[in-house]
Amino acid sequence: MRRRGVTVILGALITALLAVGVMAAPLPYVVLKPGPTVNTLGSDNGTEVIQVTDAKTTTSAGQLRLTTVNVQSQVELVWAISSWFSSSDAVVPRELIYPPDRTEKQVEQKNAEEWTQSQSSAVTVALTKLGYPARPAVSKVVEGGAATGILQKDDVITAVDGTAVDSPAKLTELVRAKPAGSELAISYLRGGKAATAKITTKASADDNTPRLGIEIGAKQDAPFKVEIDLDKIGGPSAGLMFTLGIMDKIKPEDLTGGKIVAGTGTIDNDGNVGPIGGIPQKLVGAKKAGAQLFLVPKGNCAEALRNSVDGLVMAEVATVDDALTALKTFSGGGTPKPCSAA
Repeated sequence: MRRRGVTVILGALITALLAVGVMAAPLPYVVLKPGPTVNTLGSDNGTEVIQVTDAKTTTSAGQLRLTTVNVQSQVELVWAISSWFSSSDAVVPRELIYPPDRTEKQVEQKNAEEWTQSQSSAVTVALTKLGYPARPAVSKVVEGGAATGILQKDDVITAVDGTAVDSPAKLTELVRAKPAGSELAISYLRGGKAATAKITTKASADDNTPRLGIEIGAKQDAPFKVEIDLDKIGGPSAGLMFTLGIMDKIKPEDLTGGKIVAGTGTIDNDGNVGPIGGIPQKLVGAKKAGAQLFLVPKGNCAEALRNSVDGLVMAEVATVDDALTALKTFSGGGTPKPCSAA
């Protein structure tokens, strides 16, 4: 009898240990949780998020808050079960966040690069809206290219064969309109002085595309400098809120109307707002931060409607102009264009 009792006890103990082992074993999932929000018009850790030098800035009564998602990368069964029953968390396959062909470090590096690019695009779009258009400028002359010895870094391209160039895309279109080997009249500004040079395009080695042999960037002649100082956040999803924050700090009017506005969305150099991930968690985080309005990228509206939060108005935005319209409408007491499921 004593032997049987010992056997039962040992069996129960082993079962319990195995259960603990299963509960503590890492799973091929991650948990998405609402992350912190940051007021782009304010400070983070004692430092202004958006810093403008050589220009007078204004102070708004409201807030423009970017939203984030926290990723719990090491998930045990007990945490997965808890998150499955949470209204604000999401358990998703690990490969959606960390593709199997990349390490966590590589993913973090990519997020950091996208974060930097989002800031650059935000500055470009904001300055364009403020009256300082982005003009195509030479960022590099390719050695041995068609423009070697003719164009220089920082030259601003203004026309091709007399047709005005107002964007890098327009320059590419005009150069490719004629076959490789064609002579083009390239008008440009160098140090503020206008000049025109004849350049014969060369064919690219891979697909015979006509090229000038230059890399093009954007140059904006604003009399002030804008920098964004915010660490420990990655990815491109803060682009829209940075754009709005820059404009609000420089424009005399208060874009917020004294309201707390949150939002998300990528931004490209043309002012288009792109969809992002983690909308359900960002909506919850925004509400906790006191937001009254949430700017939702058009591509995320269907998901946002399925995960709406009581008391948080959602506005559909596809461009930065849509966002500005939504802010003006909401601050004036109206209802912005709502999200649609289509």
